[in-house]
Amino acid sequence: MRLLTHNFLASNVKGVSTGYPLALEVAKTSIKEVELNVDFLRGILPKIDWRALFAATSAAGFPELLAAEQPPEAELFAEGAADVEGSAIRRLHHALLEIHVEEGTLVCPDSGRSFPILKGVPNMLLHEDEVNMLCQ
Repeated sequence: MRLLTHNFLASNVKGVSTGYPLALEVAKTSIKEVELNVDFLRGILPKIDWRALFAATSAAGFPELLAAEQPPEAELFAEGAADVEGSAIRRLHHALLEIHVEEGTLVCPDSGRSFPILKGVPNMLLHEDEVNMLCQ
C-alpha cells in the first residue's frame, strides 16, 4: 500500500464520526522506484492531507523525509527542482509513490478498530455488526 493510498482511506465503522486519518502501524516496508511525474504531483497535492502524510511517513520509518509543514508550492515546483536529488518535490514523490507498506495495521482514530495490511493490501472489510444498514 502506497502512502498515497493511506492518505485517502477512512474507517466506515458504524457510529464513527470521521474515521480519518487512520493511524498507521508498520511492520514491513519496501521501496519500489517509480518515474517522477511532476504534473501528477501538482494535480494531487491539493487533495493531500499533509499532516496525515507526515505522520504516515514517520510511522513507516522515514521521520525526516518530509517537513512537518507543507512547503510552499513555489519551492516544490520551482524550475529545475525535479532534477535536484533531495529536493522537496523528490522527497514528496518518494513519500507518496515509492514507499510501500507491505505488512502492518491501520487503526481507526474514533473506534480503535484495526484493519490489517497483508502483502501490501489493506483489508477494510467490516463485520456485519459494524455496517450501517441503509435498507432494512
